[in-house]
Amino acid sequence: MSNQYAKRRRAVLRALNERALDCLLVTHAPNWYYLTGFTGESGVLVVCGGGTTLVTDGRFTVQAKEEARGVRVELQQGALYGALGEFLRKRGMKRVGFDPGQWTVSQLKAMRKTAGGKCRAIEAGGIVEQLRSKKDAQELAVMRRAAVLAGEVLEEALKLVRPGVRESEIAAEIEYQMKRRGASGPSFETIVASGARGALPHARPTAKKLRKNELVVLDLGAILGHYCSDMTRTVYVGRAPKRFRGWYRAVQDAQAAGVAAVRAGVTCGEVDAAVREVLKKSGLDAYFVHSTGHGLGLEVHEEPRVAKGQTIRLEAGNVITIEPGVYVEGVGGIRIEDDVVVQAGTNEVLTRVKRDLIEL
Repeated sequence: MSNQYAKRRRAVLRALNERALDCLLVTHAPNWYYLTGFTGESGVLVVCGGGTTLVTDGRFTVQAKEEARGVRVELQQGALYGALGEFLRKRGMKRVGFDPGQWTVSQLKAMRKTAGGKCRAIEAGGIVEQLRSKKDAQELAVMRRAAVLAGEVLEEALKLVRPGVRESEIAAEIEYQMKRRGASGPSFETIVASGARGALPHARPTAKKLRKNELVVLDLGAILGHYCSDMTRTVYVGRAPKRFRGWYRAVQDAQAAGVAAVRAGVTCGEVDAAVREVLKKSGLDAYFVHSTGHGLGLEVHEEPRVAKGQTIRLEAGNVITIEPGVYVEGVGGIRIEDDVVVQAGTNEVLTRVKRDLIEL
């Protein structure tokens, strides 16, 4: 992997040259992992033509030397951003790029205070994120395993879905099963939302007990080898009535249309439109209250965003979710979600669990 990290840093340097920047200051942990393999919790990575340096404190210097091969490790003296400014001043850095979405005002002030008047902070957001959005073969191999793991966990958790079991019990079992299978943890707080609570797209599991004759939304993802999976299935406790079956078929058809639309060169907005058109024909489009999907990788929400009006074109190597839903206040919700790899002229669905309505 060390060669892969070096290749990624060279791609960052090309972006810096295009912007006439002396260096890029990387403060977001998933980004410094992507560029170096460092998994510590504190530091600033300085990527420049003369070599890459990680400024961090004594808790992480040994770890950094072991993980971040080919990267210099600088022990910070004092507070991190003041030490960073001093580092930049000593090396004569004049135009330093930073991502304004990852910095606070106080951090920027602390760096500027010690960096000196000749050092200018230039906004340069999204450089690493753009690279991360296109997965290579090694990343895709890990993400396939993460998706399979999530599916196995879901199928195990379905054994618990019955009247009288609390949402929180099912969520706890899901996260336990993830770790039993080798995941480092969940990609996000597991969602188990039953009955009327299913109309909340990001409902947190509660002590509510499942009841007969209600929908249950199960949304989960596992982190495996640093990469996330994300999937949703909706089940019915009992025999679903005709109304819910119709809603479910509409969501299922919309999700299938979204997946079918995914291929390199298509805009994210076009994929979103394919989903909404199906729901519109069923008269349910007003109940779809969020975007169709999002990028997936080292973080559960990455670029690109698959939403209405998005003009960014999908590229081979993107991994996105397709997750339409219908949410009816006071009644419940239905969502189906899969992880999809964008390929030239086609796609690959990573999640393997069946998409038909599950009645338990």
